[in-house]
Amino acid sequence: MKTSKNNMMTKKRMVKKNRMGTKALAKFITAPKAKFCLGLLALTALAGCSDEVGKVSLGLFTTKDVVITAKQDPLVAGVTCHISHVEADLDFSDPSDMSIACRQTGEITAEALARIDRSKNGEVVFKESKSILFKSLKVRRIYDAEHKTLIYLSYSTKESSGSHHHSLSTVPLYNTKAWQWALAQNIKH
Repeated sequence: MKTSKNNMMTKKRMVKKNRMGTKALAKFITAPKAKFCLGLLALTALAGCSDEVGKVSLGLFTTKDVVITAKQDPLVAGVTCHISHVEADLDFSDPSDMSIACRQTGEITAEALARIDRSKNGEVVFKESKSILFKSLKVRRIYDAEHKTLIYLSYSTKESSGSHHHSLSTVPLYNTKAWQWALAQNIKH
């Protein structure tokens, strides 16, 4: 009981101290400084909007990192893909290697699946530039009607080391709201 009361008192002191700090800061900032601070604040806010969820350095003497981003499928909101790729800060081109893992993270509905491209080529759902020389990382969604599964293929648009690097992940529709829709699609064909 005493501990929670002490915690509440500490929080009240911190809030009061923050208010005093904000007033002092407002007096200190002049018009030119305010513009600079607002710009800095906007950049910080934009950085917070990033979909980057992890970044691992490849070593002490390298400028390359493995970056992990989370991307939600824009049409099938119940699917999130985690994509890892190498980012080279001081190079004109990032390496082509990448990996992808997509999972159901929400409800997959029949309405969402009715809007997707169900052709053999599917459709590009994510795209990121990897160099100034027209190399990009793309993720394409393909619907496998026979197995009632969404396929996500990540690939590089430029050949590297004799190969177009690619990676694959699948999200089955079994046990989703879209399962009955998928079964009905097979009956129609």
